[in-house]
Amino acid sequence: MGASQSVSEKSLHEFTVKDARGKDVDLSVYEGKVLLVINVASKCGFTDSNYTQLAELHSRYKDKGFEILAFPCNQFLKQEPGTSQDAQEFACTRYKAEYPIFQKIRVNGATTAPVYKFLKASKSGFLGSRIKWNFTKFLVDKDGHVIERYSPTTPPLSIEGDVKKALGEA
Repeated sequence: MGASQSVSEKSLHEFTVKDARGKDVDLSVYEGKVLLVINVASKCGFTDSNYTQLAELHSRYKDKGFEILAFPCNQFLKQEPGTSQDAQEFACTRYKAEYPIFQKIRVNGATTAPVYKFLKASKSGFLGSRIKWNFTKFLVDKDGHVIERYSPTTPPLSIEGDVKKALGEA
């Protein structure tokens, strides 16, 4: 369980993912930005606090080279039951998310999205590489390398110091 999967990519910027409408997004467009990559869900106990704090963190640092990349995931008690567009509408309407909400993905198992294989191989968690729950967070540097992994219970605002350091402000 949780064994790291081998990946050939050396940077998050080498991946192409799909946005909430199914359009390809080349992650190289984020070169030079510090990223927080997170698997999100709209019906989780952590939803309100995470989305609220993510919006605050994003508004503070978006003009300084920081971006959040949110990936809806329905693997944990089916807490993201709608479509990718439903997840995007929920985040943007209810929480005023101004960062990209991508297509729903799988973060564990045989059909894990390649970008998550990369993230998990780069930084394993407390009990291995497996994603344990919604709102697992990965801080990625300007070159697309994972700096840190945070548990679902880590509030986004508690990592503000790490974001500032990655941006060169600390």
